[in-house]
Amino acid sequence: MEYSILRDLAIIVVMAKTCGIIARKFKIPQVCGEIIAGLLIGPSVLGWVQPTDFLAQMAEIGVILLMFSAGLESDLHDLMKTGPKAFAIACGGVFVPLVLGALMSFCFNGFAPIGSLEFFQNVFIGCIMTATSVSITVQTLKEMGKLSTQTGTTIVSAAIIDDVIGIIVLTVLIGFKDTSVKPASVIINTILFFILSLVLGVIIYRFFKKLDKDNPHTRRIPIYGLALCLIMAYVAETVFGIADITGAFMAGLILCNIDDSSYIDRKMEVSNYMFFGPVFFASIGLKTQIDHISMQIIVFSIAFIIVALLAKIIGCGLIAKICGFDNKDSIRIGVGMMTRGEVALIVAQKGLSVGLMDSVLFTSVILLIIVSSVTTPILLKLLYKEDPTLKNA
Repeated sequence: MEYSILRDLAIIVVMAKTCGIIARKFKIPQVCGEIIAGLLIGPSVLGWVQPTDFLAQMAEIGVILLMFSAGLESDLHDLMKTGPKAFAIACGGVFVPLVLGALMSFCFNGFAPIGSLEFFQNVFIGCIMTATSVSITVQTLKEMGKLSTQTGTTIVSAAIIDDVIGIIVLTVLIGFKDTSVKPASVIINTILFFILSLVLGVIIYRFFKKLDKDNPHTRRIPIYGLALCLIMAYVAETVFGIADITGAFMAGLILCNIDDSSYIDRKMEVSNYMFFGPVFFASIGLKTQIDHISMQIIVFSIAFIIVALLAKIIGCGLIAKICGFDNKDSIRIGVGMMTRGEVALIVAQKGLSVGLMDSVLFTSVILLIIVSSVTTPILLKLLYKEDPTLKNA
């Protein structure tokens, strides 16, 4: 065993948490601090820790567990209650950023032949923009007493559906990227995996529901849940040739409505918060090459942020208007959907691992998360400023 890895892990955990706490003090998402920690200790700055295959594998486990938790935190009942409106808004929130992001990337890099690696790399930029993270939006709406309104519940539900659709798009895109695989087989494999997840999901759900009823709040439940997450990630990647994070996310969705889903999530959170999460986010910083940043990358980052923010407002706001919301609520929904967070990083990390993204572009993704996290609460409070029902904070 190479014992220097123990030193590296100790440095990563301490620096990631320290920088995460500092970021939180400045009202910036903690994950941004953890990424900056990886950047500081990595080869681009201090050089204390070097990216290794072992760290890459640990980070992959981290991202699988994060997607499992994301699935656990969903609520299928709420998704069904919100109905077609949230689904339509989510589709708009995926389609418009995907198209505008790809077009923006083509403008910078030139149009590439359909089916080429360069073509999929440009489309992948749009794929990153499809992700939504509403944790900051939820907190802002809660402070203003607007979370339980029709607009608030629509934003939350649409964001969950948005990420499901975004993961499907990522899965298909990764499949198409492999030129040795026929496009039809990619689509068929993706459909077959979701059918299998649906059929087996019913059986697995009933098994866990009975287990939960007979043995509530026992440690065997999260242990079996973790096993389900890992096996579904394995099956997705090795049997169907789609992203392992898709399998982990589906495992979370299967278990999200059992009584002890929050108990499983809390147990997963311990390992994620203390170890795997920091390793994953710090590994992004380790791979980010700031020494290769040029003026073109800076200009690209500015365009990337502007397009990503406006695309959500246009895509979600326009569909909200079509669905019957008034102008103000439509804009509120669009603004509420424009925050990015962990899912955007997970998508970007997956793109890097399969050759769809250059590591230097992680800078653009990190800046997007910071800018969207800061601007969204400000804009929401301005949009609700004249609302007479606004709760006094």
